[in-house]
Amino acid sequence: MSALHGPDGSGLRFLVGQYVALMKPRIIELLLVTTIPVMFLAAGGVPNLLLVLATLVGGTLSAGAANTLNCYIDRDIDAVMHRTSKRPLVTGTISPRGGLVFGTVLAVVSTLWLGLLVNWLSAWLALAALLFYVFGYTLVLKRRTAQNIVWGGAAGCMPVLIGWSAVTDSLSWSAFILFMVIFFWTPPHYWPLSMRFKHDYAKAEVPMLPVVEQMVVVARQIAIYSWAMVLTSLALVPVGGMGWVYTVTALASGALFLTEAHRLLASARSGAPESKLRPMRLFHFSITYLTILFVGVAIDPIWHLALPGVA
Repeated sequence: MSALHGPDGSGLRFLVGQYVALMKPRIIELLLVTTIPVMFLAAGGVPNLLLVLATLVGGTLSAGAANTLNCYIDRDIDAVMHRTSKRPLVTGTISPRGGLVFGTVLAVVSTLWLGLLVNWLSAWLALAALLFYVFGYTLVLKRRTAQNIVWGGAAGCMPVLIGWSAVTDSLSWSAFILFMVIFFWTPPHYWPLSMRFKHDYAKAEVPMLPVVEQMVVVARQIAIYSWAMVLTSLALVPVGGMGWVYTVTALASGALFLTEAHRLLASARSGAPESKLRPMRLFHFSITYLTILFVGVAIDPIWHLALPGVA
């Protein structure tokens, strides 16, 4: 079992913090940013707050399980990469067995929680996302193909389907459009981070796109996916009957995202050295973009100002 002490602390509180770290709470926060607004859209206003709470708890546990099992499988890679070298399974503050048991228990508890307190459609969707992230992305795609984050990112799109199904016990085209928005958002979000830590991934022999392609190729792909993301976000207007609030939000935030993506592409085309590309600007803005867009998703059904010709 794990010891109650490590290189950076000791005691029960420290150990609990180490297990929480395995769940990657910062990533979970981003998933919840997309879940809650979709519940507002599905409800056509403010959803049942107890249902929101139950969905968030279940979603947090499920995502935490996936991230913990990812840490368990990738502990050899994490030990090589500087960015991940302080993770608990690398430093030894949590044993591999402890991490595996913790992740498995979280997976079981989250599935039962969602099934019994929300509905079974949401539970199965969360479980499918977990299994795809662990087996599809972590075990199969990540170490074998430069398209790993493209297809593996589908697991991170599932919270919008879970949020919609939690309210309606069904799915809809609006939910699938938002699924595709996040699908197209994932590469422009993650590839800039991979550009910044290119040498880390190369050292760990993980074929992220910036490792196997020139930076101008990566930047071009980022721009292409960015356009697909913005155009897909606008498809929600006629399909979901969105009003002025969401439309203006999607247009303005999308224009800023495209501007930043093309700034990166222009820098790469000019032959700027990697140190001058500043890809983390786009990485950080991508988080802001997703937050702003989904705030628009939540507010539009509450303060609905209909567009001409849109039901």
